[in-house]
Amino acid sequence: MRSPAPCPPSVRPDFASAATDPRAVATRRGPVRPEALRALFPALAEATEVYLDSAATTQKPVPVIEAFDLYHRSRTANAGRGTYPWATGWTRELDRVRERTAGFLGAAPDEIVFTPGATAGLNAVALSWGLATLDDGDEILYSPRDHASTVHPWRQLQATLARFGRRLRLVPYRVTAYGEADTADIAAKVTGRTRLIAVTHLHHVFGALTTLEELRGRLDPRILLCFDCSQSGGHLPVDVGELGADFAVLAAHKMFGAPGTGVLYCRRRVHDQLTAFLPGGNSGVAVTDSGLLPAAMPERMEGGTPNIPGILALGAALDVLDDLGRAAIAEHNRRLTRQLIEGLRPLPGLELLPGPAHAPCEAGYGIVSFTLAGIAATDLGFVLAELGFLVRTGTHCVPPRDAADEDSVRVSTHVYTSAEDIDRFVGCVAALAAELAPTREVR
Repeated sequence: MRSPAPCPPSVRPDFASAATDPRAVATRRGPVRPEALRALFPALAEATEVYLDSAATTQKPVPVIEAFDLYHRSRTANAGRGTYPWATGWTRELDRVRERTAGFLGAAPDEIVFTPGATAGLNAVALSWGLATLDDGDEILYSPRDHASTVHPWRQLQATLARFGRRLRLVPYRVTAYGEADTADIAAKVTGRTRLIAVTHLHHVFGALTTLEELRGRLDPRILLCFDCSQSGGHLPVDVGELGADFAVLAAHKMFGAPGTGVLYCRRRVHDQLTAFLPGGNSGVAVTDSGLLPAAMPERMEGGTPNIPGILALGAALDVLDDLGRAAIAEHNRRLTRQLIEGLRPLPGLELLPGPAHAPCEAGYGIVSFTLAGIAATDLGFVLAELGFLVRTGTHCVPPRDAADEDSVRVSTHVYTSAEDIDRFVGCVAALAAELAPTREVR
């Protein structure tokens, strides 16, 4: 009889291979060297354009591509189903990635839920927690200037609860000129009916960091905190314990991983408040005479066939981030942010949106947004693309409110962005600003 097939090989890349391996060279800890990293990101290796849209999605390094490809090329099977080695091997790999993700966030493995993305994770909170626990008259505090994914789930929850005769109050809070959540405004709006505060950790337009540190010890412990860490996850160290988060979400595609994969962190203290989510095949429920009985976490929040290649790619992405060093990544982006701000600030007709450009101390996390008088942001984006600079334009998924939320150009950097790239970009915008100056004067 043939001996059992071996378990799937580890998808963890071997960065310690040959000294000439560009992946090994590029990921040695120390200052980030964008030029050495080009070989690690195949899409950039031969590109002539400068990619400045990492806040929308990051480029994918070789180990992530290999991890995603490996599942389809080697012993494809469904994890968590079969008892044969192919299936059980992938089950163990997914468990390893869950443990890896928990360590990445300072959490426990049973607090980590794999989702199709950050949007799905926030909707899971609304449906699994909100529908089950919120009473008539309860309140959720949120910022209407955050990403639609951190706004629309609560509005949908409000409409759903209304059908059952429960009124949910959504209380908006302000954003400061620095682009941060206004903690004084939050504190003033908290009441005895406040049940959750939703906040963006690193703002996707303003590039400002919010931790709610100023409110620690001042909030009723029963108020839950929900952090959208989609932008911060791949840019700086994130510790859910330090944040005091009860819920937090990550988007893998914004941290070197594959699209369609995300993470939902659920603090243990809220587990008993969560109903089963996505009940069906492979979900954490048991059938009883009185209905479905939720199982333990994290199975309670997962159901159906998991995104196996996406989760494996997430594990590889976390390894790359840690090999590069998240503190080193944060420092690299801080320098580029300051370089951007210093280069753009004096340009005629250019206005920097709220964020690090207006902060009293030096800060920056790789995101700068601006407008240029005399040209619409979308048109400016087209011109910049023709000149080889790939940026994002528009309202950047912020739900429309009024004319104050006008279109803007967003520049976002990562480890593969160099100081030379920023110099060239600033020089290009400066030339356009100078060309538009006579037009503005005529008007």
